[in-house]
Amino acid sequence: MLKCHVFLFCLYTEAESEDELYEVVDITDYARRHQWWCRVFGSNTGPIAEKYSVTTQLVMGGMTGWCAGYLFQKVGKIAATAVGGGFLLLQIANHSGYVQVDWKKVKKDVNKAKKHLKKNANKAAPELNSFIEESTEFVKRNIVVSSGFVGGFLLGLAS
Repeated sequence: MLKCHVFLFCLYTEAESEDELYEVVDITDYARRHQWWCRVFGSNTGPIAEKYSVTTQLVMGGMTGWCAGYLFQKVGKIAATAVGGGFLLLQIANHSGYVQVDWKKVKKDVNKAKKHLKKNANKAAPELNSFIEESTEFVKRNIVVSSGFVGGFLLGLAS
């Protein structure tokens, strides 16, 4: 029995046993050979840079970037307020005598966490490395949209 997985622009078929190899089918070739694909997904299923004008790409990237930046700004303010308020309440409760904080233990645990982070900082997960590579390829293929997104994101943060 075969399982099928669709990932970006490639179709992978995986056999049940590990002895059989993966078959990679390029969807662009598949679309050329099968006319129904063009009727369903359009005649141009390539990167976004081939579908729209530069102006449209900049506007699309800028608007999505502005929305993302604006939301990032609002969520960041709420998170900072919650964390700061929590520390403030903890200090008030400590000063009033409701809570006794063992600061020596806190310092010891923080130093232990620092050592652990320094030790494992260079060991990035393989998923993270592949995500970074895929993101870099996406930005290279869609540089105009990406540029618009970055500009819009910065404007969204500023507004």
